[in-house]
Amino acid sequence: MRRWATDTFYASLAYIVASLLTFEVLTPLQNMFFPEYPSRASLLFLPHGVRVLAAWLLGWRAVFALLPGVFIVFALLGGSDVFLPSRLMAIVIAVTTVPAVFYICKWVGWDLFPRPDRKPCWACVMAVGIITSFLVSGLTNIAFGSARAEYVAFLIGDISGLFFLMLALYFAFRIADQRG
Repeated sequence: MRRWATDTFYASLAYIVASLLTFEVLTPLQNMFFPEYPSRASLLFLPHGVRVLAAWLLGWRAVFALLPGVFIVFALLGGSDVFLPSRLMAIVIAVTTVPAVFYICKWVGWDLFPRPDRKPCWACVMAVGIITSFLVSGLTNIAFGSARAEYVAFLIGDISGLFFLMLALYFAFRIADQRG
C-alpha cells in the first residue's frame, strides 16, 4: 500500500507540475509569439510525457497513480465543469490510453516495460508516445466535440511535449551522472 501511495504522490505531482509549467509559462509564451493561433491547446504539452513515462514505469498502476493529478488539473482548468460527462470521459481517456497501448504492445510480443536485464529502448517508448498522441487527441476531441484544428493542436502538443520532456530528462540524467 505504501508503494501505491508513493507512486500516486510522485506521478500526480509530476503531472500537476508539468501542467502548471505548460499552462502558466509555455502557453502564455505561445500566445505572445502566435497571437493569431485560434486554438487554446498548448503546442508543447508536457503532461503527455508524464503520462507516457508513468505508464512505461508503472504499467496499469499508472492509471491510479495519475488519476488524482489529472483530476486536479481538470478541476483547476474547468472548475465544477470537471464533472461534466465530456470532462469525465476525457479524464478516463487521459489515464487509460497510454497503459493500454503499452500492454497491447506486450501482448503482441513487443514488451517495452523496464527490466533490469536490458537497457530501455527510448525510441520505442517515444514511438508508443506518438501512437498514444494520435489516440488521446482523437478520443479527447470526440469527447469534447471539438473541431479538427483542435485535434491537430492536441497532437502537436502531445508529441512535442513528450519529446522535450524526454530530452530534458536525458540531459538531467547525464549531468547527474557526470557529477556523481
